[in-house]
Amino acid sequence: MKILLGSHHFFPSTGGIETVSRLLAREFVELGHEVRVVTQTAGDGDFPFEIVRRPGPLELLRHVRWCDVFLQNNISLRTLWPLFFVRRPLFVAHQTWITNPDGSTGWQHRLKRFVLRYATSFAISRAIAETLPVPSIHVGNPYDDEVFKESPAEPRSRELIFVGRLVSDKGANLLLDAMKLLETRPHLTIAGDGPERAALEKQVADLQLGRQVEFVGRKNGEQLAKLLQQHQIIVVPSLWQEPFGIVALEGIACGCVVIGSAGGGLAEAIGPCGVTFPNGDAAALAKAIAQLLADPDECARLRQAAPTHLARFTPRHIAEIYLDAMGKTLR
Repeated sequence: MKILLGSHHFFPSTGGIETVSRLLAREFVELGHEVRVVTQTAGDGDFPFEIVRRPGPLELLRHVRWCDVFLQNNISLRTLWPLFFVRRPLFVAHQTWITNPDGSTGWQHRLKRFVLRYATSFAISRAIAETLPVPSIHVGNPYDDEVFKESPAEPRSRELIFVGRLVSDKGANLLLDAMKLLETRPHLTIAGDGPERAALEKQVADLQLGRQVEFVGRKNGEQLAKLLQQHQIIVVPSLWQEPFGIVALEGIACGCVVIGSAGGGLAEAIGPCGVTFPNGDAAALAKAIAQLLADPDECARLRQAAPTHLARFTPRHIAEIYLDAMGKTLR
């Protein structure tokens, strides 16, 4: 099968969509399919599949003619137009909400909803599926199981870690507020960077948490895996409704227990391998941290659920769900 995979963002940019597109393309190739990734991200890199960066109209049309199926990893109107001239099965993986953050819709959202009537949709979480105007296939998102795994060589000597962009909706400020409410003084590693870093560093100083909190900057791949392997608990305190939560899977795979916000699709990513608290509730977050730090037996029980849970989100398993659906349209 010739698969054209549309990914508006791709490496060297890093993020959830970029990771999912890379893992899916890799698995499709390993399973014997031809893959081309079309993206608006400039750059280079060595991959086992062709990458088409910032194609012009004629080039994009040529690649759509080449493919058997067109899979968009998040719907993008910019690369959809060739389908008005070349009939190809369209598949859309919904990586986020198909509305504005406040729930409103503009003309672009309405046009996307119209297009979805003629596509097969995949939803990365049940929360996303419930907001779609069309039926969808529930699929989840993959994590990189070749990188993120437990390592007996790394002592799990640190308590808490936050991983993510330092922006307001990721909730690092909420985590610092919760840290101040704790009677104990656990160590927190903040792995990430972003526009809110200076404000967070000031918050640490204002709350007198300087001896407990360490900023280590952005970490990816094996560096991040090694860091996760050293920690007991990963905290994902998002203030907004996360569509899913690959970072939770990465933490679980490295042996961490997860404490995460209950809203959106994050709870589905956490599964039986952690606990949740109401979005934005610092007191509830502090209580969850205190309870898990004081109960190693409960942490051990949550870790025991990891292998079965993670098996649902390996790149191979997720890729096979996509391939099964795409293959049926060609039979």
